[in-house]
Amino acid sequence: MRDMFYLILLIIQATLSAYSQDTILTPFNHQIEEGLLKSDTYVMDWLVATDTTEVKIGEVTTQIKKQDTVIYVITHVKMKQSKVEWVDTTKVADRSFKPLYHASYNEQRDMVLKFDKEVKGYYLDKKTAIKTEILEETHQPFFDSNFYPQLIRLLPLKNNYSAKISIFDYNPKSKVGVIAATLKNTKKTTLNFNKTSVAVWKVEVTDAISNNKTVNTYYIDARTRKLLKHDIDFGGRKMIMKLKE
Repeated sequence: MRDMFYLILLIIQATLSAYSQDTILTPFNHQIEEGLLKSDTYVMDWLVATDTTEVKIGEVTTQIKKQDTVIYVITHVKMKQSKVEWVDTTKVADRSFKPLYHASYNEQRDMVLKFDKEVKGYYLDKKTAIKTEILEETHQPFFDSNFYPQLIRLLPLKNNYSAKISIFDYNPKSKVGVIAATLKNTKKTTLNFNKTSVAVWKVEVTDAISNNKTVNTYYIDARTRKLLKHDIDFGGRKMIMKLKE
C-alpha cells in the first residue's frame, strides 16, 4: 500500500510539473496562425533612447515574400554612421516554418547557414579575416533565430500567454546551437501610435542569446497583427524600433 501511495504521488507531481511548464514551440509543434503572415514590405526607424529623447541611428526595411512552398524574409539595415548596408536573408518552409537557409552580411562579419540534417555553412570575421567552417549536429527541431520575431505576432496571443520557442543561433562570441526564447507577461493594452490609440498585444521576450538579460518588448496590433513597436532593454540602455507609416 505504501509503495502504491508513493507511485501515485510521483504521477501527480509529474503531471503538475508538465502543466506548469511553458509550451515549447517547434516546427512540428506550434500554434501559429499561418494566414496572418502575408507578403509585405515595411520600414522601421531604429532609435536610441537617451533620457527623454530618442535619436535615430538607422532604418530597417523588411520584405516578406511567400513563393510556392517557401517564405523569404529579407532585411536591409541602413545605419547613419555607415555607408554599407547590412543584409540578412532567411528562407523557411511554408506551414511548418522549418528553417532552410540564412545568410547575413555586414561590416563586421559574413555568415551563411544551410539547414538540413546538419547545419552547414561558414562564419567570416572581417576584422581578423578568419573564416570558420560550420558543421553543427542538432538533435531536436527548431526555428531560425532570425525568424522567430516574426513568429511572435502569428501566435494565438491572449492575456498571460507564455511559451518557449526552440531556436538555433550561431554566434562564436555567445551561444551556438539550439537554445530557447521565452515569451511572458503577455497582455492586451493600448499604444499611442501616430497620434491614435491602438489596441495592441504587449509581449515580453528574452532568449539565451543574451543569457536572458536583454528584454525585448513587442507591441503588436491586435487587429492586423502588424508589429508597431519593439523596445530593446539591455544593461540600463534602451533601443526602439518604430514602424513608419
